Amino acid sequence: MWRRLAQILAVLLCILGWGFVGCTLAMDHWRVAQLGGQGGSSVVVTASYWSNLWKDCYEDSTALVNCIDLGVLWSVKSYIQAVRGLLMIGLCLGLIGTVLAFFGMECTNIGGAQRSKDRMLITASAFHLVGCLSDMAGYCLYINRVAVAFLHAKADASKMSYEIGPPLYLGLVGGFLIFLGATVQCASVCSVSHPKSRHPMVLFICERGEERDIPRGRKHICGPSKTSKVSRSIFPYQMVSVVTV
Repeated sequence: MWRRLAQILAVLLCILGWGFVGCTLAMDHWRVAQLGGQGGSSVVVTASYWSNLWKDCYEDSTALVNCIDLGVLWSVKSYIQAVRGLLMIGLCLGLIGTVLAFFGMECTNIGGAQRSKDRMLITASAFHLVGCLSDMAGYCLYINRVAVAFLHAKADASKMSYEIGPPLYLGLVGGFLIFLGATVQCASVCSVSHPKSRHPMVLFICERGEERDIPRGRKHICGPSKTSKVSRSIFPYQMVSVVTV
């Protein structure tokens, strides 16, 4: 029962994280820069710049937004294109992993035998982990570029200083949820495929055809056969067999 609950929880975590990552592709304010200063006792912001993976925008104090669409392939910056590719690869791998997880869950009637379903779950966990690494690599690359621009702006006042926006935090949370779900999913399979080790039993043939199971690595003493009373009287001092495996 606990195995089914763990698998359901793992799939829900992966789907939730996958949804967070997908939402960040369409969200604005990946990086934000505000222009203005303090006037009296309140902060007066005259304008703000923000960007995402698809456009750069300028918003003035009257909430009027003017945007410039970024290029699709060659006219866009290389790191923007790399982030797009990494996130899309992560989403595709996560989708494949989710489908395999549905086929491999114990509570579903599809997927074949239990061994085949366990293999599907392991494969789904691998797809989720690789997709999570791809997503995290894309977010870290973008954060690195924003941090570099921020440090350059601190050194040169003529350059604009950008800050990290909410989509990046949401994407990092989504990546963590995918990693957690894939780990729980893999653990639910490994705990059954590799149970706690016990002393294996080996077949031990005693004298006079007696068969007994003994733990490996222990000593076993076989006495004389109980089927014949004559043998007890004839061999009262029969040596016992001591076997160590």
